[in-house]
Amino acid sequence: MPEIKLRIGDPAPDFELVGDDGGKVRLSEFRGRRVVVYFYPLDDSPGCTTQACGFRDEYPQIEEENAVVLGISPDSLESHRKFKTKHNLPFRLLVDSGHRVAELYGVWGGSRNVRSHFVVDERGRLADVRVNVSPEESVRAALDSLRVKVM
Repeated sequence: MPEIKLRIGDPAPDFELVGDDGGKVRLSEFRGRRVVVYFYPLDDSPGCTTQACGFRDEYPQIEEENAVVLGISPDSLESHRKFKTKHNLPFRLLVDSGHRVAELYGVWGGSRNVRSHFVVDERGRLADVRVNVSPEESVRAALDSLRVKVM
């Protein structure tokens, strides 16, 4: 298990990755909105499908909270496209083939991502940090975090 160094209130490390649509996605592009950045081990595995479909099912509520979701795994662009299409996911999946971003966030487990999520506030700071969570807990906790209004 990796050592988690990021804490609530820390600036979210910025990154740029290729999305399932082939375009580049940079975290800082979302300033002014909240972002759920979630890391998962493998496209279309049972737990990862549960987590992704949980975020899909809650996406209308996530959007109501001025937020978007970005899913990150080391899987290929083609794998992401198939996974997204198969499960009708309304959010982007990002390719972290060299696991650089997972390492930056402290969730690279040596051979795969540790299931986790980070909620980034409108200013780019971490509002929620959950590592080694169950798929269901991840979705529930991220939504709860988004519902907390920051003054």
